[in-house]
Amino acid sequence: MVDSSGSWRDAYKGMSSDNVKGLVLALSSSLFIGASFIVKKKGLKKAGASGLRAGSGGYSYLLEPLWWIGMITMIVGEIANFAAYAFAPAILVTPLGALSIIISASLAHIILQEKLHTFGILGCALCIVGSVTIVLHAPQEQDIDSVLEVWNLATEPAFLFYAAAVVGAAVVLIVQFIPLYGQSHVMVYIGVCSLIGSLSVMSVKALGIALKLTFSGTNQLRYPQTWVFTVIVLMCVITQMNYLNKALDTFNTAVVSPIYYVMFTSLTILASVIMFKDWDRQNGTQIFTELCGFVTILSGTFLLHTTTDMVDSESKGNLSSDDNHLLLRIPKHSEDSNGFVQDGIILSLRRQESAKSPRPARQTKQLEDDLEAVPLRRQESSLRS
Repeated sequence: MVDSSGSWRDAYKGMSSDNVKGLVLALSSSLFIGASFIVKKKGLKKAGASGLRAGSGGYSYLLEPLWWIGMITMIVGEIANFAAYAFAPAILVTPLGALSIIISASLAHIILQEKLHTFGILGCALCIVGSVTIVLHAPQEQDIDSVLEVWNLATEPAFLFYAAAVVGAAVVLIVQFIPLYGQSHVMVYIGVCSLIGSLSVMSVKALGIALKLTFSGTNQLRYPQTWVFTVIVLMCVITQMNYLNKALDTFNTAVVSPIYYVMFTSLTILASVIMFKDWDRQNGTQIFTELCGFVTILSGTFLLHTTTDMVDSESKGNLSSDDNHLLLRIPKHSEDSNGFVQDGIILSLRRQESAKSPRPARQTKQLEDDLEAVPLRRQESSLRS
């Protein structure tokens, strides 16, 4: 008779000391980074109350100590995340980045009084469940005694093929697709960020291992491979941040963040599986469970970001359907703060005041005509001037 309990214990031997260190560092990183957004936002609000807001081109926040505290907190979080890769596999560290979203959303709800929708709470719960699932079934970190071992892993045919495919795809996106579709398709910028980001994580992990060994007494700085990994880290991070900033500047953050998280995390796990052969040390049950945990985190992340639009739609719930229809026709941006957007806001307020009483069709038609005439009036005024 087969001892099923014995086979279960063989499959789940618990976390190694290195994995525990990596887990603690990854959790600390999420805590610091999640809190830093809230501290920086409070600093921006405080600076904006006494000077020109950052969104209007002001830099008064640079004189605000609270903003600098948030910035330092974020740097500490990034350092902790960098160190986590030196101890634990990427398949454990990278998905835990979703916890920073939970911490940020929770603190925003408590401190900034930003409403967190019920489905947002469900999204947080899903992220936590998925993270716990991955932590419990993550592979053990490899025992590596020299940066030369990492270099040998990085120069194996399988990973060289992956790296060449990634660089080739990124170059095609940059040269061929970004000039044509960069301003209209969010996947173009995010594709470059995610592809290059997977290589940057592998380089960061290699550099982290080299530094860990160096601090433990085995100097790895004498190997040229350490400096090659350093150069690759710098090149990849600069490229990654450049196109991520372009994506955030062009598209809504609520759209960019979840898509980028999904692509970046998926490609990073794939790169780690190829380079460090994480799944070679696991059975099919563990791999399937990790994938289920990852999908759970993805579901929670999308749900958490989607609730931003749900809260916005609820804030418009007091308007009638006709008012909402007219409100959607008001342009989002204007060149003149005293121009047609101001007129549009006045029309919107008028519609809200009259929402409590039935409106004749003739009056609704007059409001529509007024709204359509606003840009015409603005053009006529521009011609006169």
